Amino acid sequence: MHRSALFGVLCLALSPSLAHADVRMPSLFSDHMVIQRDTEAPVWGWADPGETITITGSWNHESVTTEAGADGRWMTKVATPAAGGPHQITVQGKNRVPIRNVFSGEVWICSGQSNMEWRVNISANPEEEIKNGNWPMIRHFDVRNVTSTSPKEDCEGKWTSCSPATVGGYTAVGYYFGRKLHQDLDVPVGLIASNWGGTVAEAWTSEGTLAANFPEFGGALKQIAQMREGGGSNLSAVQLAWWKGLEKKGPGGSGNWMTASFDDSGWGATSVPGNWNTVGLGDFDGTVWYRRDVEIPAAWSGKKLVLELGPADDMDRVWVNGTLVGETTEHGKWQEERRYIVPEGCVEGTEAQITVCVVDTGGAGSLGGSPDAMRLRMAGLSEDLSISLAGEWRYQKGIAISDLGSFPMQASFHANSPTALYNGMIAPLIPFAIRGAVWYQGESNRGRAPQYRELFPAMIQDWRDAWGQGEFPFGFVQIAPFNYGGDTGQAAALREAQTMTLSSPNTGMAVTMDIGNPKDIHPANKQEVGRRLALWALSNTYGEEGVVYSGPMYASHEVEGSSIRISFEHVHGGLVAEGGAPSHFTIAGADKVFHPAEAVIDGDTIVVSCEAVKAPVAARYAWGTADEPNLKNAEGLPSPSFRTDDWPQN
Repeated sequence: MHRSALFGVLCLALSPSLAHADVRMPSLFSDHMVIQRDTEAPVWGWADPGETITITGSWNHESVTTEAGADGRWMTKVATPAAGGPHQITVQGKNRVPIRNVFSGEVWICSGQSNMEWRVNISANPEEEIKNGNWPMIRHFDVRNVTSTSPKEDCEGKWTSCSPATVGGYTAVGYYFGRKLHQDLDVPVGLIASNWGGTVAEAWTSEGTLAANFPEFGGALKQIAQMREGGGSNLSAVQLAWWKGLEKKGPGGSGNWMTASFDDSGWGATSVPGNWNTVGLGDFDGTVWYRRDVEIPAAWSGKKLVLELGPADDMDRVWVNGTLVGETTEHGKWQEERRYIVPEGCVEGTEAQITVCVVDTGGAGSLGGSPDAMRLRMAGLSEDLSISLAGEWRYQKGIAISDLGSFPMQASFHANSPTALYNGMIAPLIPFAIRGAVWYQGESNRGRAPQYRELFPAMIQDWRDAWGQGEFPFGFVQIAPFNYGGDTGQAAALREAQTMTLSSPNTGMAVTMDIGNPKDIHPANKQEVGRRLALWALSNTYGEEGVVYSGPMYASHEVEGSSIRISFEHVHGGLVAEGGAPSHFTIAGADKVFHPAEAVIDGDTIVVSCEAVKAPVAARYAWGTADEPNLKNAEGLPSPSFRTDDWPQN
């Protein structure tokens, strides 16, 4: 689009209701959303204190009225219709907020670490799946990754309708789960993706639950409380002092390089996005400053803007017209997209001068990832109406890390800090009406399986208590075989802890022992993972008759002379060992030394024995970290790893 035409569209898009809206809704309540069918769904937002708010659904044109409290918050409940749509929800206060293209259906949270975060476009058969991903009744809301020391009221994200243009960016496990539900139930499905790779369960759990049940997190919780009391900074006193030193010692800070009036005519020119090698800086560790002048439409003058820069390696501070508008001062966020709000009044007129100070503490420094991710727009406008920031910037080297001193790594607040992701990525979703949640996580807690036995069920109950919807369905995926290296039973013990969580009410587990990849912690076959979760939901949540959702589950055992007979539940047509006899069984006597065992299927039981163990005491199945066993039922669903003993782990 020609620049002048773009400015014209931008000016037309600036409406009074957008610029001066009194009623504000959480991002979950937006166009293309799915609202949970056949329930009393909470609806909430913010307005002027005492303002009367009326909510009307087009499915029955009945209105519900409430009033904003002294803090401007309001909440009420709306009776939602049976599955279908499209509908419109209209929220009326001093201004009118229409929410269009709303469908009523089944809403599920899709959470966990990287195997839930893993996208369709990097999973198995991506080209075929994307080409066939035309399911407009499946909607996806991707919660932006963010940490917080206290529960946030809102999150960033938007609903999209499933199509070949959008499905590639969806959580793969969540999408295949939702697709199966949509196909079998013939109802719209809403998937709320709130996930972050490499994260631990305690990060997804509230402060109240951790403080009441897990004293080992007490020190971290105390430190987080101190951060909150200190104005919300995620940095320790030592780290804050390091940043103060940067301001004083670095030529950029002392020379006021961030001011709009600074003369940068002597600086070099470079193309952004790009890394420091491209401008001849090589292995330089320290600060590099970037500046660029941007012409904006007159309609944006004085308005709130959104500045997106892509990731910066490692940390950064950003000024617009000399005003600090954002900073990432915590280490380890070099892959995170930078998105900063330029406050109202910061840019008066049509010139925005942007200054970025990138701090690299080691390795290759850089600014930006994809050119498409670098843009400036007015808040509330579509990304299509943004100004690209990719291209030529001016740059200048600042202070070297060797002159400043290494960044102190201790005591920072990050994605694996207790409560960090509950506060930032779960609390904003509560109490949005949902049917349930599916979860894929555990790899990052692998070394603490005994704790996970208690922590994971506590997290589930924590969410249920917060939502106030009772014991909503909670399905999860057991971690797959992977060669962690040096593992002496930790992975199997974590799988055992996950299996034990099935004692929590209304939970289900998808087993992945047969679809993992010992060489890749992110197995590609997310289709079958999602399908197995959906089988559990169809049977247990939706009452579909005849749906087999579980493989053989260890039930009991008996010692019979020199062998052990193992009984199972969920055999569903009989036990099957693909490719021969049941594999990966071991057996031990009183000496607790396990030996490979011969296993034979006998009806709905398996008999295991070993010539070296004349008086067996215990048996184990698939207890190696990367074991890929072959025991299934006739429906093709695998058995999880298990053991008959309760001996302490190595």
